[in-house]
Amino acid sequence: MSSAYVIASVTVTNPAQYDEYRKLSTEAMRVHGAEVCVRGGKAEVLEGEFDPGRIVVLKFPSMEAARAFYDSPEYRKARAAREGAAVMRLLAVEGV
Repeated sequence: MSSAYVIASVTVTNPAQYDEYRKLSTEAMRVHGAEVCVRGGKAEVLEGEFDPGRIVVLKFPSMEAARAFYDSPEYRKARAAREGAAVMRLLAVEGV
């Protein structure tokens, strides 16, 4: 079975409100067993045009587990708290 990664590129527009999202999303990650690989560290573009903003990479044991996290009541609550606080670009991808 392949692992799956949830990858986010975030542009934070309201840092104070985004803090509430971070608290709620952290709890959702804990509940759903996400392994945090990257969470807002320094990013450097090496090639092409790319505005990475804040990068987050979460590892899950499967695509189904990644989807369960995204669709969960815990993460829905976090998403609601994030509305108006950030522009989120989010994808799930199978990996190793």
